[in-house]
Amino acid sequence: MNTKERILAAVLANQPPASPLPNIDSFKGTDQDLISTYSDVFTTIGGSVFVVKSLAEVEGLIQETFDCTRRIITTLPELRDVSDRIELYSAEVMPHSFEDIELAVLEAELAVAENGAVWLTEQRMGQRIIPYICQHLAVVVPAERIVPTLHEAYEKIGVGDYGFGAFIGGPSKTADIEQALVLGAHGPISMTVFILESEASSTTSYPGE
Repeated sequence: MNTKERILAAVLANQPPASPLPNIDSFKGTDQDLISTYSDVFTTIGGSVFVVKSLAEVEGLIQETFDCTRRIITTLPELRDVSDRIELYSAEVMPHSFEDIELAVLEAELAVAENGAVWLTEQRMGQRIIPYICQHLAVVVPAERIVPTLHEAYEKIGVGDYGFGAFIGGPSKTADIEQALVLGAHGPISMTVFILESEASSTTSYPGE
């Protein structure tokens, strides 16, 4: 047994006794209107929210809101099916080629009402650089995947199988000591969330389900 093995064996032999996790029921959210709560919070952190019934409606809002003459990419095949202006992500494309993305449209695993964040995994991003290098980020989240608090979000994502994931809340921003807020400082200039009320528009389950 070498030195490393002896150290690890000593650590393993001196583990503290197991104890039950604390009860966190008091931190769980209430039966508030999650769509309204999420929309209010997300708007206050610099984002935009649209409640939609279909991906076709999402495509129409994209045309109204963004410059469709520039490159738009998505990881949602259904969205590509309703618009030939949108490029479907391909794993065969080199990551360096994503430098000119004007808008990225991704689907979130879930959203959190209390802070406006969405949970994106690498499977949803396609390539992990996409939600950070694009000029504008748009995220589609089915309404039934909005949870009240981060505690409930972690209960759902804790059993997921993913190599990389991140909570993203609003456009990138920074503020100096003079309280001057700058949006789009080191990432997307804007972030838009489309809350999809039609459950039939998505077949994706929570991580681990």
